[in-house]
Amino acid sequence: MSETATGVATAALAPDDRTSVYPLWLRLMHWVNAVAVIILILSGWRIYDATRFMFGFTIPAKWTLGGWLGGALQWHFALMWLLVGNALVYLLVHVFNGRFHRQFLPLSASAIWTDFKSFLSGHLSHSDIRRYNAVQKVAYLFAMADIVVLVLSGLVLFKSVQLPWLRELLGGYEFARRIHFWAMACMVGFIVVHVVMAVLVPRTIRAMVWGR
Repeated sequence: MSETATGVATAALAPDDRTSVYPLWLRLMHWVNAVAVIILILSGWRIYDATRFMFGFTIPAKWTLGGWLGGALQWHFALMWLLVGNALVYLLVHVFNGRFHRQFLPLSASAIWTDFKSFLSGHLSHSDIRRYNAVQKVAYLFAMADIVVLVLSGLVLFKSVQLPWLRELLGGYEFARRIHFWAMACMVGFIVVHVVMAVLVPRTIRAMVWGR
């Protein structure tokens, strides 16, 4: 391509680079989802402290939300519906406008392994933040699947009698509690990695706030 043609192509892409990294609807859903998940985790920790059904330890009260079991349950169930509604709209918009296919597919084992090795060596490319690398694709798909597990196991804990088929599908009430706990732990791990990666590439934070 000639130098002139290259200049024209660059100029044509420049406005998109400045203004269309993340559309407004995506940014709003991202931050609503972030707030919902964080409040669910903090209130969930307070609920855990009231039962200590897994390990017997307690989470420091300053890291929890709700003040007491009843208050934590109110926060938890209220934000559960916000998360469910936001996640459903997020997924439907992604599917019907084609963004899901563009951003997350194709995905191959070889691409995952190559990008994972680059990640471990500190050379994973973020040159174009409009496109996810294979590691990002896996991480975001994992987070979506984990939210589904959290919601389904949470419904068993919320409406166990009304949803006997779901309770049995998840191995009973007590097993669903453990599934919910470990899915929460996985989400906390995802958030930690997600925040660290965002800090390492700060322009992704600016883009998720301003869209540019």
